[in-house]
Amino acid sequence: MLRFWSAVVLVPLALAVTWWGGLPAYLLVALVSAIVFAEWANIIGRSPRLLPSTPDVSIGVAFVALSAIVAGMQGLVTGLAVLVAGMVGVALISRSAWLAAGVAYSGLLGVCLAALRGEDAAGLASVVVLLVLVWATDSFAYFAGRTLGGPKLWPRVSPKKTWSGSIGGLVGGVVLAALAAWLFGVRVGPLLLLCLAVLSIVSQAGDLFESAIKRHFDKKDSGCIIPGHGGMMDRVDGLIFAAIGAALIGALNGDHHIGQGLLSW
Repeated sequence: MLRFWSAVVLVPLALAVTWWGGLPAYLLVALVSAIVFAEWANIIGRSPRLLPSTPDVSIGVAFVALSAIVAGMQGLVTGLAVLVAGMVGVALISRSAWLAAGVAYSGLLGVCLAALRGEDAAGLASVVVLLVLVWATDSFAYFAGRTLGGPKLWPRVSPKKTWSGSIGGLVGGVVLAALAAWLFGVRVGPLLLLCLAVLSIVSQAGDLFESAIKRHFDKKDSGCIIPGHGGMMDRVDGLIFAAIGAALIGALNGDHHIGQGLLSW
């Protein structure tokens, strides 16, 4: 029940800020990315609590947040440059490859989402379609897995996930994301459907990646900031990988803004 009410609050908030765009949207993704980095630092044992308690973690939080804002206002490449500077700084100060990797992991979420959103209508459509894809993939995978059961997907890392859930998430995610794209007036052709399928799979890989990280460091949840979900990272693990994939796909499609490039396949 807590999971349901958390979604009731968070989903409309995310969609509303995405629709508004501009600095509020960039600030939101910057905040989410900074929280994810703080949780990563806690998981790997570099910070005993969510609030940054050491200079290396504080610097990481600052650069992760700044890179998202810069990416929204100045574009993907500039945001990535800021993020790389943060990674180098954290690596030099902390002498921890794990902590520097956390800057990349959390920072790419903010940089890619902010760059996708940009300032135009195509950016709005691309982010909404991506959010629908990830949320639908997660939801359909959960219900299909619970209903159909069957062979486990990767039991050593995530004992509850099944192949039936993964396939159900893929199909349901692509169908609802394609519907969302169509409602925005996007032509839904075979290449776009293929891109959505790839991103759905990538989203599920992101979920498994986070499970593997938590299992490696013997952690059950990334935190407790979201009732019913655990930490912020537990909620956006699939979105992180999907946002990175969406930015790459959008950037590959010619000279378009990457949000437009994503939906123009």
